[in-house]
Amino acid sequence: MGGLHVGYKTLSDGPLDLIFVPNWSTNVEAFDDLPEVLHYFKLLTRIGRVTYFDQPGTGISDPVALDALPTLEQWIDSTKAVMDHIGIERAALITMDAGGLTASLFAATYPERTSALILFGSWARARADIDYPAGYDDEQVQFLLDGAGLAWGTGALQMVAAPSLEWNDYRTEVWARYERLAASPNTQRALFRLMFDADVRHVLPVISVPTLVMHRTDDRLVPIEQGRYLGENIPGAKFVELPGGDHYPFTGDVERVVDEIEEFVTGVRPVVAETDRMLATILFTDIVGSTELAARRGDARWRQILDQHDQLTREQVRSFDGREVKNVGDGFLATFDGPARAIKAASAIRDSLRQIGIDVRAGLHTGECERRGEDVGGIAVHIGARVAALAGPGEILVSGTVKDLVIGSGIDFEDRGTQTLKGVPGDWRLYSVKN
Repeated sequence: MGGLHVGYKTLSDGPLDLIFVPNWSTNVEAFDDLPEVLHYFKLLTRIGRVTYFDQPGTGISDPVALDALPTLEQWIDSTKAVMDHIGIERAALITMDAGGLTASLFAATYPERTSALILFGSWARARADIDYPAGYDDEQVQFLLDGAGLAWGTGALQMVAAPSLEWNDYRTEVWARYERLAASPNTQRALFRLMFDADVRHVLPVISVPTLVMHRTDDRLVPIEQGRYLGENIPGAKFVELPGGDHYPFTGDVERVVDEIEEFVTGVRPVVAETDRMLATILFTDIVGSTELAARRGDARWRQILDQHDQLTREQVRSFDGREVKNVGDGFLATFDGPARAIKAASAIRDSLRQIGIDVRAGLHTGECERRGEDVGGIAVHIGARVAALAGPGEILVSGTVKDLVIGSGIDFEDRGTQTLKGVPGDWRLYSVKN
């Protein structure tokens, strides 16, 4: 593209093409470290092939000078260049926030190559005007511009954008690293200025492709009035207001977001099967003192240790016929069809990780779970998490339900008394597994 190289990735295959048009700064390689983003892309692959890329000046695409940032026109050229290189004739453009500026312009310019336009948390103009009160006032713009340089690379912005995530030091640092790999603070500030100065309101009436606009009611970064403006001014657009305060489509109720996209693009809403309810033993593990360990070992060594942690934990879960559900913070969530096997797995995980200098805590509870897809939910999961949070270093803590179900197994316990579990009604008797 004009001598510039644009980095991109594709996922899966299928009859439909979906292109995720990036917002201000991305890094397609660093997406691999963000499970929330990869989960979103994976869900989208049930619709078709997903392509995502970095705009010039960001991520793995060629750098550009700060005084020569690409224009919106050049950014739509990069979208077209990626499509041409892959051989995509027509695609649905999916985007978020500032990416809506580029995607809207592309859809209006190349309707024959745009099967649909999906905007999430986007806007046509960021700054308020006499005839556009939905935007930011000058004081807010300056505050955001100053923050772009000072906070970028720390992960602080992500905590505002995704309040539903459980933030800890490790997750914050992962996102902070992603920011640093996406763009430098000065580049980010320049990009913020570019997106605040852009105005595509005059383009909206020209958009003729099917358009879906989604926005969360309490979006903490972009007021919902900006999304409503898009829905009202793009001919025939469908506007969907979603509950919640998350700005990103890949946090919060992600399944609902993808369901809306799938129905809009294919004309068929996915059939939601009845919840698969089952009795299971929930195991949560968590690394003790992970922040201090990471600081002592350094980023590169800590990454290696975490890889070993993940491998050893997965091996023990499989050895005791468990099912890994997902990574949770610095640990794992797994389910077992027998509480005794779950306890033995927890003990094996703890003992194997001690050999590489990691101490973990574990919590277990047995109860009815709701299984949908690869995830699990229900009160039993919440109880398991709360029990794990009360465990000490190297301790395996279980609910009274688990203890009662393994009578006769030869597993011994120490009474830890009655506890109140945050967010869970009633008092709970907890027991520690004797080593």
